[in-house]
Amino acid sequence: MPVSVARPLRLLVITYYWPPSGGAGVQRSLKFVKHLPQFGVEPTVITVDPDQAAYPVLDDSLAADIPAAVRVIRTSTFEPFDSYKKLTGRKQVPYGGFVGESKTSFTQRLFKFVRGNVFIPDARRGWNRYVLQAVAELLAAGEQFDAVLTSSPPHSTQLIGLELKRRYGLRWLADMRDPWTDIYYYKELNHLSPARWLDARYERQVLEQADAVLVTSLSTKRLYLSKSAALRPEKFHVLPNGYDEDDFRHPSAPPQDALLITHTGTISETYHIGQLLAACAACSQKYPQVPLRLRFVGKVSPGLQQQVAEAGLQAQTEFVPFVPHDESVGYLLRSTVLLMAIPDVTNNLAILPGKVFEYLAAKKPILCVGPLGSDADTLLTECGAGRALPYDDYAGMLARLERLATQWLQHPNLDLPTQQHANYSRRALTAQLAGLLTA
Repeated sequence: MPVSVARPLRLLVITYYWPPSGGAGVQRSLKFVKHLPQFGVEPTVITVDPDQAAYPVLDDSLAADIPAAVRVIRTSTFEPFDSYKKLTGRKQVPYGGFVGESKTSFTQRLFKFVRGNVFIPDARRGWNRYVLQAVAELLAAGEQFDAVLTSSPPHSTQLIGLELKRRYGLRWLADMRDPWTDIYYYKELNHLSPARWLDARYERQVLEQADAVLVTSLSTKRLYLSKSAALRPEKFHVLPNGYDEDDFRHPSAPPQDALLITHTGTISETYHIGQLLAACAACSQKYPQVPLRLRFVGKVSPGLQQQVAEAGLQAQTEFVPFVPHDESVGYLLRSTVLLMAIPDVTNNLAILPGKVFEYLAAKKPILCVGPLGSDADTLLTECGAGRALPYDDYAGMLARLERLATQWLQHPNLDLPTQQHANYSRRALTAQLAGLLTA
């Protein structure tokens, strides 16, 4: 008799951010999809047509992580970003929708108001009807899926999962990478009362009706649990971001001629690293025999660049524009110390940047500017990579830098021996996701 072979579990992954999109938002879904087939899960991805998408940054190199056997369905969309760029003269879509722009024209302020009060929960909601149509066509053709995973931001993607649950009763996992109505820039959107009410209602409906909610930190879990008395802790599963072991195949190569501190990603004055910059300047004066250098890879606000100059560090600092992800990892490996900063905003205890896991995988000491007791602080302590330094702790920052300078004089390679970060490999985290799908 023929032996029956259990078919793979079929998962429908709905995510707006997908290669050629770059930046942090694309990493989570991409790495899940990369590793899921190893655990008996067959993913099908529905995403947006890149020719119509509104991506803040592009990174074609990430396409190499898409398994050849994975089906990717790209749909049309309808969004206001083309109008925004034409009317404002801007070439790029702003981060966070229409926020984070300190100097704005009347047209930009108008668009921000429209974004906050017309496009609820966000300006990419025009994509939803195309996704729903694509799913309807798949199901009408006889396709079957064991579960659907919706990844956000944009949180409008979660409304797709909500509608699929209502129409078809599909098992639904809502993957919430960030807070929704508690995101740090939420107040900048200038919502009127009706918009705030509707947005909070959508958030509550998603949390209550999803079969499972995936979050990236324990603090975010607590935040979402507070949204409704009907919610129970067992519905929420903490699956943090992580690092891909394949990205760290090259050896560490810290410079021998400088104590090089590197930051990757976006950073602005909101991150409040002014005291750290002052401490770097003081350490350089106290230890002239230690060539201390700073390097920022990615988007750095003009205000923060000015702070670097005011601290007298301009000649010691290198600014590198956005680079593809694989190059960014290379910059980590070619550093002595890594800098991470948590923005000084409401609910920042729950902010756990995805890059922290790649920092840990690089095995470098980490200078973290941010609140003590935060999820980031707890993780760094657990992995033996450092402790958070409060924004105003100049003395603590200077002491930490002086210890690093003293160690560098003894040996310029300060790499850490710890392996505790291995629990946060993308493969290990995907195994946890597969376990939830088969439970």
